[in-house]
Amino acid sequence: MRIVVTAKYVPDINTERGFEDCRVVRDAGEGTLNELDENAIEAALRLVEAERASGGIGPDDGEVIVVTMAGPDGDVALRKAFQLGVDRGIRVTDDALAGSDYFGTAAVLAAAVRKLGEHAPVDLVVTGMAALDGLGSVVPTLLGAELGLPTLNLAKKVELGPAEGSARTLTITREIDDATERLSAPLPAVLSVTDAANQPRFPGFKLIMAARTKEIEVWSPADLGLDPAVAGVAGARTRALSAAPRPERAEPEIVTDKGEGGVALADFLIRNDLV
Repeated sequence: MRIVVTAKYVPDINTERGFEDCRVVRDAGEGTLNELDENAIEAALRLVEAERASGGIGPDDGEVIVVTMAGPDGDVALRKAFQLGVDRGIRVTDDALAGSDYFGTAAVLAAAVRKLGEHAPVDLVVTGMAALDGLGSVVPTLLGAELGLPTLNLAKKVELGPAEGSARTLTITREIDDATERLSAPLPAVLSVTDAANQPRFPGFKLIMAARTKEIEVWSPADLGLDPAVAGVAGARTRALSAAPRPERAEPEIVTDKGEGGVALADFLIRNDLV
């Protein structure tokens, strides 16, 4: 079984956010692997481990590959993925990709998956439910559309059915509003998992040490045969015109109730167009 996980390098949510040319500044010293992508990596590792345990593949077979689109600072995310136990890490990078929107990002990631498929079939593409810097949650669906594959989103539970002929079926359970859904699709497919799908493993010392020197493969859009016009600022369907820090919160107005508190509250609501 060969699984590709898409991952993102994001600013640490506990650090101060900065902007430059209306884009988030990404500093390798403050960024990290998107936390929700750790659930995607864990789901992929568990599927491969389950296949080995069941005898579906040999003890040394199966591969989990993490792909990210980022500058050199994105290596921080790939090093963390290595610590969790993935086999390969690939960074797609080029200055022309800066400023890509969701559609451009999906196009680049899909091109990387197709290139990997030229060497050996890719059985499954796994993503997290969202990136914590943008929270768009649309890249999994766009990625499935780019690849022309069935997409199962927001999985809380993932099950891989036995082979029937040459086909394998992936079944997920997900909770949508007040409903619980159970959906299935044949492989190959695209899967996104929620943070309730699993508990990511804690890196072992051996993997932490190995991750420091493990090779990170660097691909360019040219390596993918990708038209530069589909990504980056040139291909973006939206554009940020300005960005500024959030204004400081105004000091609260404190009213001591001396019998006219209700009147003061009504005046406040009317004055702020809240009624």
